[in-house]
Amino acid sequence: MDRILIRGGAPLNGSVHVAGAKNAALPLMAASLLTDQTLSLSNIPHLADITTLANLLSQHGVEIAMNGNAPNGGHAGRVLSLTAERIASTTAPYDLVRKMRASVLVLGPLLARCGEATVSLPGGCAIGSRPVDLHLKGLTQLGAEIEVDRGNILAKAAGRLVGTRIILPQVSVGATENILMAATLAEGETILENAAREPEVTDLAVCLQAMGAQIDGVGTDTLRITGVEALHGAEHPVLADRVEAGTYAIAAAITGGTLELEGARIEQLEALADVLRAAGTTFEARNGGIFVSRSNQELVGVDVMTEPFPGFPTDLQAQTMALLTTANGASMVTETIFENRFMHVPELRRMGANINLHGSSAMVRGVERLTGAPVMASDLRASASLVLAGLVADGETIVNRVYHLDRGYERLEQKLSEVGAQVERIEDRP
Repeated sequence: MDRILIRGGAPLNGSVHVAGAKNAALPLMAASLLTDQTLSLSNIPHLADITTLANLLSQHGVEIAMNGNAPNGGHAGRVLSLTAERIASTTAPYDLVRKMRASVLVLGPLLARCGEATVSLPGGCAIGSRPVDLHLKGLTQLGAEIEVDRGNILAKAAGRLVGTRIILPQVSVGATENILMAATLAEGETILENAAREPEVTDLAVCLQAMGAQIDGVGTDTLRITGVEALHGAEHPVLADRVEAGTYAIAAAITGGTLELEGARIEQLEALADVLRAAGTTFEARNGGIFVSRSNQELVGVDVMTEPFPGFPTDLQAQTMALLTTANGASMVTETIFENRFMHVPELRRMGANINLHGSSAMVRGVERLTGAPVMASDLRASASLVLAGLVADGETIVNRVYHLDRGYERLEQKLSEVGAQVERIEDRP
C-alpha cells in the first residue's frame, strides 16, 4: 500500500483550486439511472469513489464517457456523460457495493424506473453503523415491497411508486437523496419532511429539476415532489467540495499560513468559519473563493459539536481536532453524527497530542508541538487529520493506508506541495 511522507514545519502559502464535491457527484451519477437520455456532469473530481460508482453504473448498463480532462483534474473541463438508455441489470453485486456506502444510492432510481432492484448491503469507512433502515422505510412508504435476505436488499414495486407523506425520524443525507430520486418518478405528490439540507442534497435537487423533476422547497427541510412519468437529459456542474475546502482552510490555520481557496463557497462553510475565527484565523470571502490566514495570530482552543447542516460538519471534525491539538488551552469536541468517528485519536496521541475521550466527546488540551511518527489511517477524514498534524509536527510523519485519502481528496500531495508543504507519496513496489 502507498504511504505519504510529510516533513512538518512549513507554513502553507498560495492558492488551491477546490475540486468538485465527491458527496455531490456520487448521487448525481446515480440519478443518471432515472432517464434514458444523457446526463452530463461537469467539474467531476478524479477520485477512487467516482471510479467505483462508475464501474457499478456500467454494470447496470450505463454508457459512460469522459469528455475532456483538464491538466489539474478538478476543473469544469472534466465532463462525465452518463447514458442509461437501457438498464441491463437491476442487481448491484457485493463485490462492487462493498467498497463504498454511497453505492446504495442506486436503489431508489432503479426501483422507480424498473420496478425492482437488488442491492447488496453497502460497505465503506469504519466510522459507524450508518444503517440503511431510513432508506428502506421511506421507499416502503412509497409502495415498494422490501426485504433483506442474505446481505441483499430485495425491492419490488407493482407498477409506479405512489407519492405519500414521509417524515424522517432523524436527518439522513443518504435517505433524503434516495427517497428524493425515487419520488421524482412516483405517481402523485410526495412530501418529505425533516429532509437533509446539506448543499450536496440541494445540488442533487437542482440537477433533478434540470432533468424535468418537479420539486418545491429546495434547500429547506420539507421537500414537495410531484412525480412525472419520465425525466430527460441535462447538463449540470458539480458544486465545489466544501469538505476539501475546509480541510485546506484548516491546513492554513494549523501551519500559520495564508491560502486562497479558488471556487469555494463561504455560505457552505459558515459553521467552520465561526470555529476558525474563534480559534484565531482570518476566514472571509474573496475573489470568488475563500481567503484563510493565520500568519500573525496564535491559535486558541474552541469547543466544537457536529450537527447536520447548517451545523458543524462531521466530515471536518477529525481535521479540526488535529488543529486544536496545537492550540493554546483546552477544547471540547463532541461528535453527534457517527459513533465511531474518534478512530484518529490514538494516532494523534502517537504524535504527542493530549486527548482524553469521554463517550461522544473528546477533551483536547493543546501541546507546544507535535512530533512526527508512523501513523495508520482508519477512514477518509481521519487520514486527512493525520496529514494535517504531520504538516505542523517536528520531524517526519508517515501516513499509512492512504487509499482512504484517494477516495475523497484529488491530488492531495500535489496540491499541498504546490503551496509549500514538504510531502510526497511513497509507492510500494510489488
